[in-house]
Amino acid sequence: MYKKILVAVDGSPTSLRGLDEAVKVATGTGGRLLLVHVVNELLMTADAVPSVYYDSIIESLRESGVKVLEQAATIVRRAEVSSEPRLVETLGGRVADEIVKQAKEWSADLIVMGTHGRRGLKRLAMGSDAELVLRLSPVPVLLIRDRPEAT
Repeated sequence: MYKKILVAVDGSPTSLRGLDEAVKVATGTGGRLLLVHVVNELLMTADAVPSVYYDSIIESLRESGVKVLEQAATIVRRAEVSSEPRLVETLGGRVADEIVKQAKEWSADLIVMGTHGRRGLKRLAMGSDAELVLRLSPVPVLLIRDRPEAT
């Protein structure tokens, strides 16, 4: 039975579809959700951003993450499901590693996340956090596709 469900949220439509599915699971099992948003500060390296702007850009990323978590919490609250928001900051770590780390620390029974379902060169170029979570996770992972990709 899935009582502790970690949901990775980033504010995208795909992420919100994953959240909707997590709410359905939690409603059916009486579970609660851990809403996780990861801010990767290394995306803004000093080479790419002048140091005078670095702090304000990082703060903007944090504020954006807080808004994503607030939006997710509002959706969950409307469904009358218990949840806890968690903003995770990393300096160059992979998002997938942070999601799995949070799942282990919280003793999650299930991880739910949206996936774009990229294939071929798109997946090679963009990577796949969802695929890495699936490979690294010690618990079941429910991946929700935004919409099927044309074949």
